[in-house]
Amino acid sequence: MKPRRHFEPAGTPCRKVARRRLPAFTLVEVMVALAIFTGVVAAIYACWTSVLRSSQVGLAAAAEAQRKRMAIRCLEDAFLSAQMFNQNAHYYSFFADTAREEGASLSLVAHLPRSFPRSGSFEGLPLRRVTFTLEPDAGGGKALLMEQVPVLFEPDIEETNNRLVLARDVRLFIVEFWGPNSREWEPEWLATNQLPRLVRFSLGFGGPGLKVQEEDVATRVIALPTMGVPATIAAAGPRGNLPGGIPGQGPGMGPMPGGDRGRAPPPGSGPRFNPPRGRGP
Repeated sequence: MKPRRHFEPAGTPCRKVARRRLPAFTLVEVMVALAIFTGVVAAIYACWTSVLRSSQVGLAAAAEAQRKRMAIRCLEDAFLSAQMFNQNAHYYSFFADTAREEGASLSLVAHLPRSFPRSGSFEGLPLRRVTFTLEPDAGGGKALLMEQVPVLFEPDIEETNNRLVLARDVRLFIVEFWGPNSREWEPEWLATNQLPRLVRFSLGFGGPGLKVQEEDVATRVIALPTMGVPATIAAAGPRGNLPGGIPGQGPGMGPMPGGDRGRAPPPGSGPRFNPPRGRGP
């Protein structure tokens, strides 16, 4: 069936049907919008990566500064709490090797405070030998390492193999001592059975290949508030309450031979106390 045709009445003017145009973007406008959007996203990403990188650099710098302060504080605490008992001076020897090619090495016995690093691993054993050494690290620089051993105890393998890293990128570690006769700063301390009155140490920081600047060197002068305790004083007092903090014996010595109090063992006989292995309870 054919559709019916619509006929305009006679005398009616012809009307053209107008097409309605919908709003739309041209190709050029779309390309310009995409270019602007891409630029905005790139700027936001660049700002975000810059903030993230700055945050990482800031955190690393803060951690490094904290390590530097901790290294200086550990050296100060060790010097300020150093101890020496002349009765058993071979247990309390003060060693300083300042001629090492890597840097100075220092070892002394101190009554360390509870706030000292890794004190929790030596609970009840505050009298420890602490050693500071400057050794090369895997990054090509040098690191200041610290090891602790309680007096009369054998070195712990775990502590020896996992020495505490006090600071990295240490380019300079110098220890000097005030000479009692020369009245000047001396680079060596040969009297291992005595404590120096004044110690000056310097720590210089800087990455591999960088020159140590003057502002990167931290220097401290420490007056050791102690002296070697004479044998007569170290052996005096009731048995089991002698200096050194170890029940039943004096500082670094075993029970008095023959039950005599205040009498040191004869020279060359050596201590009669067999130190326990490990860190103890």
